[in-house]
Amino acid sequence: MAATRPVVNSRRLFHRNISRTFVSRFFKTSSSCNSVMPAWVIDKYGGNDVLRFTKNASFPVITYPNEVIVKVFAAGLNPIDVSMRGGYGAATMSMKRDPLNINQRGNEFPLTLGRDVSGVIMECGLDVKYFQERDEVWAAIPPWKRGSLAEFVVLSANEVSLKPKSLSHTEAAAIPYVATTAWSALVNTGGLTKDNCAKKRVLIIGGSGGVGTFAIQMLKAWGAHVTVTCSQNAEHFVRGLGADHVVDYTAGPVEVPLAALDKFDLILDNIGDSTERWALNLLKPWCGAKYVTLVTPFFQNTDTLGIADGMLQTTATVARKALKHLVKGVHYRWGFFAPSGSALDEIREMVDSGQIHAVVEETFSFAQVPQAFAKVEKGHARGKTVVQINKGTDGA
Repeated sequence: MAATRPVVNSRRLFHRNISRTFVSRFFKTSSSCNSVMPAWVIDKYGGNDVLRFTKNASFPVITYPNEVIVKVFAAGLNPIDVSMRGGYGAATMSMKRDPLNINQRGNEFPLTLGRDVSGVIMECGLDVKYFQERDEVWAAIPPWKRGSLAEFVVLSANEVSLKPKSLSHTEAAAIPYVATTAWSALVNTGGLTKDNCAKKRVLIIGGSGGVGTFAIQMLKAWGAHVTVTCSQNAEHFVRGLGADHVVDYTAGPVEVPLAALDKFDLILDNIGDSTERWALNLLKPWCGAKYVTLVTPFFQNTDTLGIADGMLQTTATVARKALKHLVKGVHYRWGFFAPSGSALDEIREMVDSGQIHAVVEETFSFAQVPQAFAKVEKGHARGKTVVQINKGTDGA
């Protein structure tokens, strides 16, 4: 069993603008007195041309007592990084970073992307008891925080977990964001656990991407029967991960062959678009079956309508859809990424026991970040794209 980590209150002790000298009396700061570091940043939203390498990115500082500074060895890229580069979710992220709207618009720049990190803890805040310096860790970074395409990153200890010993840093960086997203969707929203998952029938729509490849392995480790939709050239790949049945979406409308199968206990939708029109008809009625989609209009609503009107529109939409399908005996749910070090603790045990494997499609050097973004932007991934930032003792 994973060790029980303490829950630490992350209240701010000082105003954001307090001087670093005063803060250093209460928190550890960089022993090397660094003030800048290398990083890839964006100064505005746009295409790949907005990515800029700098050696003068501000060095992260511990401002909460439960924070840690991590030296980044490898960073995984996800489709959300490409979307955020273009401004997706900017309104919501600005609210998370600055809930009192103290700062001016555009204050998030220069913005560092990258949601996955594997590296080594360099410093710990005074309330951090679960970790110590030089621990090898991995984490999924919330999208409102500075990302991992930098030499160092600061995180809450509640978001961090010890890295699986069986993985290199490059392999480890392929897992956290998709793992915590799948965990949030399947466990927190879908209600599945290792104790109730045996013989459940689960459909994963879009199973060859990052979330899908992780979900297949986790569900199979828990004893579920897993059906996957993907292209024909990915069938061998997803079957190798454990998929029991594969439906080729390039052969015609997937709802036709899927409708001929036994109905499902849960559907995880990674594709969205028109799937909602037919997918819920594939669920077992009046048995607690759930449809969980990771493709929601939440960020689009807040970006277009503003925070207040966007959240109102989002609430009305999800309530209407949930009620519409509830009267048919099935549950409609939206799934979202949720950072969780405790979930990564559980996932680490599954990785080290051989139940889950890292799926790295391609690696890039720190100098090749634009090429890595271009790779992710093309889509049709067969696993994760990883950027090597620093060389670890295991060769990263």
